[in-house]
Amino acid sequence: MDVDPGATLKVSVVIPCLDEERAVGSVVDDAWHGLEAAGVDGEVIVVDNGSTDRSAEIAEERGARVVHESRRGYGSAYLRGIDEARGEIIVMVDADGTYPLDMLPELVREIDEGADMVLGSRFQGSIKAGAMPWSHRWIGNPVLTAILNVFFGVKVSDAHCGLRAVRRDVLPALRLHSTGMEFASEMILKAAKRNLKVTDVPIDYHPRIGDSKLNTVRDGWRHLRFMLVHSATFLFLIPGAVLFFLGLLVLIPMSTGPVHVFGFTWHIHAMIVASTATLVGAQIVQMGLFARTYAILYLGDRDEVIEKLWKRFRLEHGLLLGGLTMLAGVGIIVGIFADWAYGGFGALARVYPALLGLTLAGLGIQIVFASFFLSVLSLRSDFDEENAATTRRAEEPVGVGPLGVR
Repeated sequence: MDVDPGATLKVSVVIPCLDEERAVGSVVDDAWHGLEAAGVDGEVIVVDNGSTDRSAEIAEERGARVVHESRRGYGSAYLRGIDEARGEIIVMVDADGTYPLDMLPELVREIDEGADMVLGSRFQGSIKAGAMPWSHRWIGNPVLTAILNVFFGVKVSDAHCGLRAVRRDVLPALRLHSTGMEFASEMILKAAKRNLKVTDVPIDYHPRIGDSKLNTVRDGWRHLRFMLVHSATFLFLIPGAVLFFLGLLVLIPMSTGPVHVFGFTWHIHAMIVASTATLVGAQIVQMGLFARTYAILYLGDRDEVIEKLWKRFRLEHGLLLGGLTMLAGVGIIVGIFADWAYGGFGALARVYPALLGLTLAGLGIQIVFASFFLSVLSLRSDFDEENAATTRRAEEPVGVGPLGVR
């Protein structure tokens, strides 16, 4: 079980551990047996996350290399273990005895056949009696997995399985940073955003040994929150667009006065609600565009639709659109004011078109300043491109340029 510190390894098995003295020894043994069954050179790394029992000592006795991570959290332990690992393939497994490492050869084979990441699937395999609470089996895991599949376009059956494998050379592109349980979701959604190949294999799931560290509500919310924050489309763009267009659907027909729909007469109060919906919806859509732009420029995400729009639309286009919208609103308001003045400043009865004008003016102002903010977001990208171009020019031979002369 001794591994040459300078050896090139095929597989690193990384096991996060917090007070798992009853199970960690057998998990380490299973890891060594799995490596032997796969016929590969490898190592077993146990990341002790502040255990107060004999977990670290037992793991060392079974031949694992134990490293210590003082920052608490499931993700923190894995991030440290990944940094320490030397294998071309990293296999990740919990230390509670729930996952069978006799599947390790199949995980390695999937990676060798072209997968970037392989997930164990408890739902395609079998879940032993008492291994998973009914709320996790029938509500929590299926719902969160379905949300992840819809939000990020993946097709996995068990997004929160604690047995998985990943090619080491794709990890830099993932830029993993989560310190908690949401680390499991982060791996998959970022793999989807980078167009990596993710597959799953059926596994058996056994009752854990020792006390569970999971908190159903807290950890479930952390997963959901993480997915929402990383999906500007579903958090901002879709809700904002629905609100915006529903607002316009009511606002425009009512600009000439009350309307009769479904047997009811809708007055100014409905138009006020529609105006608010239009402005709030537009603001939410803009926030979604800001979030997507930031993710593309600074987080390494890809979005073909937005990147194509960048090639066709510039700051000036946004300013023109916002300016025309604002002028349309101001024009309506000025026309109403002129008519009011011409009538001797009497009762102002044209409140319906006035509300439309105010809404358009506000919407135009939003578009103008949103365009400027998107331009500000892109400054760092422009700066990086200019620096890269300057560096290339500096590296060219003196006196020689693209056309042969400077």
